[in-house]
Amino acid sequence: MNRIVRAAGFAAAAFALVAGASYSDPAAAAGETATVASAQAAPAAAGTDLSDPNVFARMWANVTALVTPKAEAPVPAPAPQPANLADLVLAHATPATADREQECLANAVYFEARSEPIEGQLAVAEVVMNRAASGRYPSDLCAVITQKAQFSFIRKGKFPSPDRESAAWKKAVAIAVIARQKLVAGSLPSGVLWYHATYVSPKWGKRLTKQTQIGLHIFYS
Repeated sequence: MNRIVRAAGFAAAAFALVAGASYSDPAAAAGETATVASAQAAPAAAGTDLSDPNVFARMWANVTALVTPKAEAPVPAPAPQPANLADLVLAHATPATADREQECLANAVYFEARSEPIEGQLAVAEVVMNRAASGRYPSDLCAVITQKAQFSFIRKGKFPSPDRESAAWKKAVAIAVIARQKLVAGSLPSGVLWYHATYVSPKWGKRLTKQTQIGLHIFYS
């Protein structure tokens, strides 16, 4: 504010100087010569030559520089927010799988959890991946899923055939991609290796620690 006030005073003084140097009071004709002389003497004393046609343009430029606010630095654009699970499923839904392990994992999601919410489908995929990383089960996802007496949809180590044109299969493929690439934070701790449906009560569940329930599945570590 002080800077603007000083600049405004400077501007007023400059224009007053212009007025004093160019005009005189008509009622004081006798003092006209003195008025002009004194007005011209002041800038001369300050090193300003009023005979220079550009002097007032320079003075005004100085005033403008003082009162013109400096340009502010541009505000950076906000960082893009990560996509949520529903958006990722839509983006990756497809009938085709990229490799053998993605095919196996998509089958597990499809046959074990296709009627579950997508969070529950992702949790089933996470259990398969947790097992493969645990050292207690095979390290290959397909071997984890086809292991004897582990997943009820497996018959004699074989996968049944999914409906590859169905929306449920395309969604299962997307869930397999999201889980393997870790596109969202997992909902289950790494120690969660088991689950069962709420409508059954296996004896092994009593020996384990219940972690959470998602849809109709209860998950244990």
